[in-house]
Amino acid sequence: MLNLRWNYRCILFLLSLLDILAILVFYPAKSQAELPKPDVSTTELEDNKAAQPVINQTIDTSIAPVTRKKAANDLQERVTPVSQLLQVAPPSDKKAPNNSVGQVTSVSQLSDILPTDWAFQALQSLVERYGVIAGYTDSTFKGDRSLTRYEFAAGLNAALDRLNELIATSTGDLVKREDLDTLKKLQEQFSPELAQLRGHVDSLEARTANLEATQFSTTTTLIGRAQIVVGDLLTGNNVVTKKPAPHNATLQGLTSLRLNTSFNGKDSLAITIGGGNIESLGQTRAGLLGTYEGRTADNASITFARNQIILSGLRYRFLPYPNTQVNIYPLSDGASEIGLSGPINPYFESSFATGANGISRFSRRSLVYNYGDTGPGIAILQGLGKQLQFGIAYSAPNGNNPTFNNGLFTGRYLALAQLIYYSSNRNFRVAATYVNTYSPPNTLGFSGTNFGPAVGSNLVNSTVAGAGTVGNLYGLQAFYQVNPKLAINGWVSYAAHRYLGRGDGEAMDWAVGLAFPDLFSEGALGGVLVGMEPKIISLTKGVDLGAGAGQADKDTSLHVEAFYQYKIGDNIEVTPGLIWITAPNSDASNPDSLFAWVRTVFRF
Repeated sequence: MLNLRWNYRCILFLLSLLDILAILVFYPAKSQAELPKPDVSTTELEDNKAAQPVINQTIDTSIAPVTRKKAANDLQERVTPVSQLLQVAPPSDKKAPNNSVGQVTSVSQLSDILPTDWAFQALQSLVERYGVIAGYTDSTFKGDRSLTRYEFAAGLNAALDRLNELIATSTGDLVKREDLDTLKKLQEQFSPELAQLRGHVDSLEARTANLEATQFSTTTTLIGRAQIVVGDLLTGNNVVTKKPAPHNATLQGLTSLRLNTSFNGKDSLAITIGGGNIESLGQTRAGLLGTYEGRTADNASITFARNQIILSGLRYRFLPYPNTQVNIYPLSDGASEIGLSGPINPYFESSFATGANGISRFSRRSLVYNYGDTGPGIAILQGLGKQLQFGIAYSAPNGNNPTFNNGLFTGRYLALAQLIYYSSNRNFRVAATYVNTYSPPNTLGFSGTNFGPAVGSNLVNSTVAGAGTVGNLYGLQAFYQVNPKLAINGWVSYAAHRYLGRGDGEAMDWAVGLAFPDLFSEGALGGVLVGMEPKIISLTKGVDLGAGAGQADKDTSLHVEAFYQYKIGDNIEVTPGLIWITAPNSDASNPDSLFAWVRTVFRF
């Protein structure tokens, strides 16, 4: 049973947590229309997911990062020629006029132009006689429906442009005098709408010019993410010392910046830098708890000093064929780069732009994705029709190191292959994954271990001194969107370890998660996950991983996690959550641990 040792620090922390939740519940969040909008979109492949993911889409293999220049061109395309305004104008809606028209009440509140009105029939005659098709793709004037006066003015303006063009090209004799008289009469009657239309176009052109003059780069966009977290271990022991771990509340942070550059519109160069001071709860036989179990998803790099700005990612992505995506990365993570874990765990996993939704590292990914580490490699994603995708990745965590037992092909590596099936309506998907990995003796990676998933028990993250280690990993993951308010995902993974020259071991993990989109509030997300973090389930007698020869993990430890992500506007989310670990380090003699976490993410 959970042995809660409530002290005054725990009580103060919980009171603070309740205060934060109360503020969130009663905070009058601004509507989308009230929030300031960024100058341009910073979307980029696999980096453009909102905090609540779009679960009915496969991984998009198109690459089209939006630059300021492209945004300016898009604006320009929308305002010239003027006749195209009619194509994008909304249908008549007296109760809810569009924003652009609503700025002038004398225009937006006027009545519609009916097909029986003389003005409608007069303009329709001009359209048909002089080939003025005012923006409609089916070459008709929509004679069976009414138009707003603003729509009508757009069509009239197109007719004016067309007749001016005929006159300017010395074909003015084709324009009948009575048609000019009709056009003059229409101009007089609709002069307010024409003035507003042209003023709107002038305003857009001025904004476009200003955008081009102040753009950051014609090819590069910037995505930023800052996290502020409050955490406290409410109860729990260090599994190595068997003594209570310090129960101190902390306030920590992490910031990351990514520059996305496209050279031809179909490629992307991503450079990621950042740093922070968010400490891990523990590591293998080290840290606060003496185990990786319960490790949070937001930790700063273990191998770098706190608050040190580092280059944490460098990747170039391109499309040699429409359905083929290639990623080359001197510094990154292959499984993460092509989103292999995202499609089957979308509500717990997330992108660079949003950060993780789940509180823990374990809730984001199964065992098969976690044996990798940051380093150089290549990853390829191939679409096989509309319902199948095949991905492969090769990463060498120490591939930049030319010394003995390192390098791209002679050192530690991970080779991954995965096949994903999507149902026709995209509400169900299942993935089968295979990984082969090898670690030479006495080598380390960015996760602080030379082999293992960097989550789970100490034994599963241990090797035999002086012996290389080979792993063959197998995973089956599934996701099902029951309805818009409920989704289920889960996985089961198995790993066969071979400690070269010493013997074999077997590892396993599993999890089931429930996600509740729009829980209590639109854009919010609730999540609950229960599972068993990776542990050694069997070990041959010749292998000693630190618990004795042939000694595997003797008990089952459960990971229980709950979080609630609340949106404050479009670019801020606050996520309080709890991580409860039973029998830490897969040892029932260790009292349960409970950790509280409140994460605030700012995206820009």
